[in-house]
Amino acid sequence: MKIEKLRIPEVLLITPKVFGDSRGFFMESWNQRQFAEAGLQLDFVQDNHSRSQQGVLRGLHYQIHQPQGKLVRVVSGAVFDVAVDLRRSSPTFGQWVGATLSAENHQMLWVPPGFAHGFYVQSDMADFLYKTTEFYAPEAERCIIWNDPDIAVAWPMAAGSMPQLAAKDAAGCAFNKADTYS
Repeated sequence: MKIEKLRIPEVLLITPKVFGDSRGFFMESWNQRQFAEAGLQLDFVQDNHSRSQQGVLRGLHYQIHQPQGKLVRVVSGAVFDVAVDLRRSSPTFGQWVGATLSAENHQMLWVPPGFAHGFYVQSDMADFLYKTTEFYAPEAERCIIWNDPDIAVAWPMAAGSMPQLAAKDAAGCAFNKADTYS
């Protein structure tokens, strides 16, 4: 497995070894020993599966209490995946990084606790899987609006088009009013 630090070094792009032939492919999407050897001592407590159609944007979500680390990947389709640093003590506070995750590239993103997370579906349909280090806590869930001008995520959508949003995502708060981490 190859682990690459992104512009925000705590967010990692992970490319697993994929063994393929005419029958298909095999890859390990999680191996506790290999991740630990790479410095990621992770205890996952929940697996989630999201299916969304093209143009859906989910996020930017986080939990202010019980912050979740997320290991995310796409098993069908393609998404543009984003992590936003919400740690006030960080030199990258308020900055974002993104990567295209797809069934074809098999890449995964490690989004550590202290970050908001979201993704935009680029393919006709996408199945998005993620492991979390904390349980879902709806009372602690927060959402920053997807198009916040202070964060200025460069979502890869056609100029003038609007994503499909859940009501809670459309009602997300501005970054400058968001609850953040110390």
